[in-house]
Amino acid sequence: MDVLALVERIGEAPTAALLGLLTGVIFGVAAQRSRFCLRAATVEFARGQLGDKVAVWLLTISTAIVWVQGAQALGLMYSADARMMAVPGSWSGAILGGLMFGVGMVLSRGCSGRLLVLAANGNLRSVVSGLIFAVVAQMSLKGILSGPRDYLAGLWVTSGGRNLDLIAFFRLPELSGLVFGILMAILALVIARKNRLGARRLIFGAGVGFAVAVGWVATYELAQVAFEPVQIESATFSGPSAHTLMFFLDRDAVLEFDVGLVPGVVIGSFLASILTREFKFQGFDTESNMRRAMFGAVLMGFGAMLAGGCAIGAGVTGGSIFAGTAWMALFCMWIGAMATDILIDQRGRAPAAA
Repeated sequence: MDVLALVERIGEAPTAALLGLLTGVIFGVAAQRSRFCLRAATVEFARGQLGDKVAVWLLTISTAIVWVQGAQALGLMYSADARMMAVPGSWSGAILGGLMFGVGMVLSRGCSGRLLVLAANGNLRSVVSGLIFAVVAQMSLKGILSGPRDYLAGLWVTSGGRNLDLIAFFRLPELSGLVFGILMAILALVIARKNRLGARRLIFGAGVGFAVAVGWVATYELAQVAFEPVQIESATFSGPSAHTLMFFLDRDAVLEFDVGLVPGVVIGSFLASILTREFKFQGFDTESNMRRAMFGAVLMGFGAMLAGGCAIGAGVTGGSIFAGTAWMALFCMWIGAMATDILIDQRGRAPAAA
């Protein structure tokens, strides 16, 4: 895609939104068909299984790493310029927010990205939880919860005014990230083979990782030709959910990558569900499940903004450029989710998988 020609034709802001839309559509289709979900993977692992959900999650993050690190090796992007790397990271936010997000996604039966995909498939539970997530994320970004978020995030931050680059910190060769991603992909394929996972689901699982790379490269290319400063970013659903919500509520809101990303995911997932005849309206089974999901969405909304990203933003997008706090947040999401499943769901009757 000739980004410069697109900018000259429609302008910088619409181009950013269009690139977000493209990234979102790829993500939405791939996530819907692969059933990618961090919550499902953590629950499966907590129950002593290395099944199809773990395999898909591993394949997604590994292919994201391979695509992104490969793009960097080819000079198509430079992760040091990414906003996630260019600003200080919060260790305390990653730990506390990651734990909260992990608890919340098990209670809500899906991470923020999965809720968005399910909502586009007719799942009204996810519509309710997703809206609560977006509102709380906005409250944590600029509203009444921004003060507590800033305080907790400021307890322990990275030094040097930037996030920690794990590859540079451990003084590893430049291609070590690419090699790490390939090894993870091999492990994912081994687990997938043991579970007799079909090639189609594996391809779509890898497609989620590819969408992350598309976002990174697209925004990097836009930043090189834009007159105004452009954030180099990719798929995440904490900030974008809040920004998209405000775009439709605030007349002065402007187009940006985030505003295209969320509708793109909805469109991609919706079309995939229609074409495969999987679109189906679903609601809450009981009042207690509704309360549980709503409380989980609140935890996810605040936790994601505190952690600097959701299961996608920190767990895949941030992980693909080896941002230190992103990997810490991802680790804590796993811990929070597994602990919740063990202490709550395994002691009672666990809800059906989302």
